[in-house]
Parts: sequence; structure tokens; C-alpha cells
Amino acid sequence: MGNDIVTIGETMALLHSQTPGPLAHASALTLGIGGAESNFAVAVRRLGAAVTWIGRVGNDSLGEKVLRELRAEGLTVHAVVDPDAPTGLMIKERRTPDASRVWYYRAGSAGSRLSPADLPPGVVETAALLHVTGITPALSSSAAATIAAAMDRASHAGVPVSFDVNHRSSLWRDRDPALPYRQLAARSTIVFAGCDEARLIAPGTSDVAELASAIADLGPSQVIIKLGSEGCYALADGVSASSPAVPIDPVDTVGAGDAFVAGYVAEYVAGRDLRARLRTAVTVGAFACLTPGDWEGMPWRREIGLLQASEPVSR
Repeated sequence: MGNDIVTIGETMALLHSQTPGPLAHASALTLGIGGAESNFAVAVRRLGAAVTWIGRVGNDSLGEKVLRELRAEGLTVHAVVDPDAPTGLMIKERRTPDASRVWYYRAGSAGSRLSPADLPPGVVETAALLHVTGITPALSSSAAATIAAAMDRASHAGVPVSFDVNHRSSLWRDRDPALPYRQLAARSTIVFAGCDEARLIAPGTSDVAELASAIADLGPSQVIIKLGSEGCYALADGVSASSPAVPIDPVDTVGAGDAFVAGYVAEYVAGRDLRARLRTAVTVGAFACLTPGDWEGMPWRREIGLLQASEPVSR
């Protein structure tokens, strides 16, 4: 088994305003990038793990932006540059200091055209872990087939798989995601879900512990329920544990779930125990909320203790 954590998905260009208010009155927007899988990848890399990102971008300047940023963060990038489809775009509006809205322009994007042929030979098979989300299978039938093929390769090679539901109702539209999510959960080693997401997999269940147990009955050995400002609950190899959230004054919560998952997975791959995984997960999730942007606030390993520091200035 290799050292890299491998993830697959679409990273888009991101336009956002620096100040709260309607975009209709914004005079300038900042250009960045964002995507659940690459947010996760950056966070894991900053925690010290080796990471490979697999994706597809358009043959345009936005695609160049995506690839430059991911490589600058130290990721190994396997990207197909699609000559016939554009890089996807999302636009984020900070309508108030505490509330954001995001619009996606990804229909027909290069990322939605992911196919099993885009998977480099041997990369998944030699990974330390494969990480997928529920976003990519919702993009298109070929993207769903890509995730299925990657999970097949991981299974045959004995590579553990983590699955973050990361439900996007706008992508599924009139399709029911419950069955695909259950199938993905059944093939995974670790499943991450918020309460509402968990209920898509285990309908009719309300209690957090019962939700985790119902999902574990499908096959994963570890189920982590993300509870936002209340922390998290985990059922791992029959052992339950919980961790409170790190108290903060959030600036932007987009990317916090990806950061949480990254913290847990980084510690899992490093061989740390369940409580250490949860502590790092809630801490990295908190860091992501302290900076505008999807991934820019992800902490480096050396910074993990800053949120518990008694002095505001390090010298």
C-alpha cells in the first residue's frame, strides 16, 4: 500500500465578494477556486499527508487557475484538460455577515465529464486511502461510473475508502439519492454525514446513535455524524465516542465539513486512535470557519494548537 490519500472530483473557479451585501451592487469580485474534494485534499496535505487529486478541467484560464493553485499546495495532480468543455464556476454571495449563498454553473462542465478512463493506472490501487463524496456521482452518469470504477479498484487492492455524503439537492434535482448513497456507504470503510444526510441513508431514524448504527449495518466499520456547532458523534469498530465543537466566532462556514473530514482521515491514516481523530477533525473544521474562502483557512499541522493557546501572540 502506498502513502498517498487519493481523491476524485470537480474543482471549480470561484468568484466571491469581500464584503457582505447583494452581488447586484458589488463593484468587484475576487477570483479563487473551490470544490469539496480539493478542499479536503488541501487540508489533508497541510496536516502532513501526501495527497493525489484526480479531476478534469477546461482548456481555459480558469482551468489553469485550478491546476496552479492545487499544485502550489503540494498536491500531486492528475488532470485531464478537456478541449470541448469549460471549467465549472461557482459564485458566492455573503448576503449578511453570517449568511452566504452559492450559485453553481457546472452543467456541461469539464468536471462533469469525468470518465473511468481518466483514472491513472495504479494510483488508486497503491493509495493509503481513497476519498469520495456524494457530489461527483450526482454530476453525470460518466462521473458516477468513475467513482464506481475507483471504488472497485480500491476494493480489489484492499485500500480503505472514506465517503462523505456532502449532499447537494440542486445536483440531484428530481432524482432520489437515497439508493446511490446507501450503495456508496455499503462499499466504504468510513462514512461521514450530517444528521439530515444520514437520514437519507437510514430513513425513519432520528436518534444520532441509532443513525450511526443503522448506517454501520450496511457495511462501513466507521460512521461519523457531523453535528456542526455541537461537535460530532462516532461509531468506530463497535466503539462510540463524541467530541464537542471548538468554540469560535465563525466568519465563513463553507468548507468546514470538508475540513472536518480531512482532520479525521489524516489521523486515521497516521494510525491515531479514535479520540485523537475526532479532536483533530473538530479543530480543523473550526479553523476553516475563521477565514473567508473555501480552503484558505485550513491549518498546517504546526498550527493545530493555536485555538487552545492562552496568549493571542506567538513569539
